[in-house]
Amino acid sequence: MISKTASPPRQQSARLKRQTEQDRLFPTKNDLSPETRTGVIDLLNRRLADCIDLQTQCKQAHWNVKGPSFIALHKLFDDISSDVQEYVDLLAERVVQLGGVAEGTARCAAERSALSEYPLDIFDDEDHVDALSTALSEFGRMCREGIDTSDELGDADTTDILTEISRGLDKWLWFVEAHQQGTPGEDGNR
Repeated sequence: MISKTASPPRQQSARLKRQTEQDRLFPTKNDLSPETRTGVIDLLNRRLADCIDLQTQCKQAHWNVKGPSFIALHKLFDDISSDVQEYVDLLAERVVQLGGVAEGTARCAAERSALSEYPLDIFDDEDHVDALSTALSEFGRMCREGIDTSDELGDADTTDILTEISRGLDKWLWFVEAHQQGTPGEDGNR
């Protein structure tokens, strides 16, 4: 039997949206304060959206690259995508470990990602190298900013996770950018 005092679904939804993030924490014996966990969860969910977006951008490049370096780039972009998928899991699982909800649907990622939009009208290998190196660089910067934030919040484990991701991104950026680089000083590269 439904109570006559129960709020209609629309009112319940509005009330849930007004809840603070801290009110949405699942109980845990993790010794980080609720305030720290809330701040870190917010940070991690933002990076999760970016990381999901990055993973789909890697696949976009993998599927659509054309040109003389096709086979090498096709494989490279797929290898990067595999590692980025592991980063997605690291970020999402840390959110849940802290008592939060990993918000990792495609719609959340599309709405929240701070990465630049990947161009859908490119096919040339050089254009994909440029676009993907830009995305890797942007996400790397965001992870480094997150390292500072998680450190300020006092969560060394999240700092470590973001550092691991940052190191991996720098490696992949190096691999991708090697396809653009000639001799030192050429095109502004040194």
